[in-house]
Amino acid sequence: MIEKIISGGQTGADRAALDVAIKMGIPHGGWVPKGRIAEDGSLPEKYEMQELLTENYDARTEQNVMDADGTLIICRGKPTGGSDYTREMVLKHKKHLLHIDLNLTTSFDAASLINSWIKLHRIKILNVAGSRASKDPNLYVDVFRILEIALKIYRIEEVSSAKKVELDQIKRTAKPPTTVDQAVNRLLSELSLKDKTTIANMAEVELSDLDMNIGEYIRNEFGSWSENRDLMTSCRFFAKRDNISEEEASAIIIRELWKRLRKTHKLRIVE
Repeated sequence: MIEKIISGGQTGADRAALDVAIKMGIPHGGWVPKGRIAEDGSLPEKYEMQELLTENYDARTEQNVMDADGTLIICRGKPTGGSDYTREMVLKHKKHLLHIDLNLTTSFDAASLINSWIKLHRIKILNVAGSRASKDPNLYVDVFRILEIALKIYRIEEVSSAKKVELDQIKRTAKPPTTVDQAVNRLLSELSLKDKTTIANMAEVELSDLDMNIGEYIRNEFGSWSENRDLMTSCRFFAKRDNISEEEASAIIIRELWKRLRKTHKLRIVE
């Protein structure tokens, strides 16, 4: 869980990190030189920073590295100047380091990598550094977008993990569904957004492809068909036949799931 985002308050990557934290309601901070100096003047008071007793940039760089669990450097190409000094301080203090070279990766891939790195090393206090605006005028926008995506992915996965634990507990105690509608509702509560969207955008003739995963899950998790007679009766009602197999019953539930998802998750092209 990210508890705080810090930086040195400089223009460019530093400032983008602070603004993303403010937008997403994450505590922010970091050390800045005496007088809150940056290349564009005094850092605005809206940023909750701590001032050093010196105007030396290197001192604040090292202090931020020491205070963080890990440092993220975002720039184009190899780190230079202050970014390279940040890298040296991370190595000196043996902290976690991730360097994103925007010349070699897309914004989404960078965001995914940052999210994975944060989870792998359990980063709670994240220090962000990179080129200043005078060296890369476009970096602020890129860093803001990348961090926002990374943190949104992180939050979604956190919620998904918590939801999975909750669902596992419910499944251990819940009674098997006894109608097709109940079965569909159960699946809707357990499927991820990605899976729902994928199913919604399948053609009806492709639904048989789901038998190996969702169909098998239905047959295993919704009770023995010989025992769950109510669900089998409901499936026969939908099929309008008195005699259907377990595979056909599963297919009926899948088709009703697909019909429901088509109303809510089908992608539509707007011209």
